[in-house]
Amino acid sequence: QVQLVESGGGLVQAGGSLTLSCAASGRTFNASPMGWFRQAPGKEREFVAAISWSGSSRYYGDSVKGRFTISRDNTKNTVYLQMDSLIPEDTAVYYCATKAGTTSRQQSQYVYWGQGTQVTVSS
Repeated sequence: QVQLVESGGGLVQAGGSLTLSCAASGRTFNASPMGWFRQAPGKEREFVAAISWSGSSRYYGDSVKGRFTISRDNTKNTVYLQMDSLIPEDTAVYYCATKAGTTSRQQSQYVYWGQGTQVTVSS
């Protein structure tokens, strides 16, 4: 069993930055890829970023590429999402998730999910 707890969300002005954290418990974190997803009001949940277990491979959704950076610290069982140049369209609940096997953009492949953290970007 893996438990994921997100933190770091909040209210920020457009152009600002936030860093989300996702703390994981469970024996397999260091060997598991991690992903960030988000869901805006009235919209489907979408892929934001993913990182391989070693951190050597990283993937981003088109809407955040060049502005967001995913990273992980396996000594702390934590994955991060650095969000820069935020825009109102980034407003959403952000979720971290993990899965076995290879890194993926497909949310249907992720097994364990956190409860989410709200990010609100004001214009």
